[in-house]
Amino acid sequence: MADTLRISSYTTMLLIAAGGCDRVRERQPDSAIRVMTFNIRYGAADDGENRWEKRRELVFDLLRREKPDLLGVQEALRFQLNEIRAALPVYAEIGVGRDDGRAAGEHSAILYRTSRFRAAEHGTFWLSETPDVPGSMSWGADLSRICTWGRFVERSTGAAVYVYNLHLDHQSQSARLHSVGLLIERIHARSRADPVIVLGDFNAAEDNPAVRRLCEASADAGGTARFVDTFRVLHPDERDVGTFTGFRFSTGAKIDYIFAPQDLPVLDAAILRDLPNGRFPSDHFPVTATLRF
Repeated sequence: MADTLRISSYTTMLLIAAGGCDRVRERQPDSAIRVMTFNIRYGAADDGENRWEKRRELVFDLLRREKPDLLGVQEALRFQLNEIRAALPVYAEIGVGRDDGRAAGEHSAILYRTSRFRAAEHGTFWLSETPDVPGSMSWGADLSRICTWGRFVERSTGAAVYVYNLHLDHQSQSARLHSVGLLIERIHARSRADPVIVLGDFNAAEDNPAVRRLCEASADAGGTARFVDTFRVLHPDERDVGTFTGFRFSTGAKIDYIFAPQDLPVLDAAILRDLPNGRFPSDHFPVTATLRF
């Protein structure tokens, strides 16, 4: 049995069996947006029984069930995104491949529900000293890393939110620190003062200086609200928070995050540990947050 970690004033505690029961979730306010970050694992990896073609339907079913309005994925290859889009045509997508700025290599794409949002602005920058050069690397990074961002405007109200989705280096602490610094610079330089959500696989635990640096930063250049880990807003004392699984249960560190300004109310937050028929959709657990928009 695997419990879904979920505590909120808007939902009850939900126990999900390894066989994958349906959730019965109370209706969220119309002003709420549901956000997810999900490292879906490279589709070209030789993972045996956990290779992409063996688990892609688990990913599709999870997304259908959870219904995120905004979804940041990491380690997504072009063909995986094509398959997700074909299975879930309610989503459109922004983002490019890190190798060439087009389709090659990992995408840190953002998928958005087109019935609710349109992408008014978007782009990708490289986490390097030359952020506009495709494939560039700096600070001892082992791989080229990117951040995809978008400004999403709600069709019914005209309200907007920025989303930044990134995957930090797994080897170089210097690269993680400098990458977060660049991220903060780009956030502060955005063209409008709409709220910001940061999604991603940080390859860093909660006490890592790179994570702390973002939490110590303001969500705008004026310094009116600092970033907070939305999960910790509702689960400050939870200890079983490992999000990297390696296709097995992890008791390790939380390395996948959804950050938001501290003045943006968090209605719900979870690490999703559903295992339909005992199978892992990916080698990371998805992380979700529902925010008052």
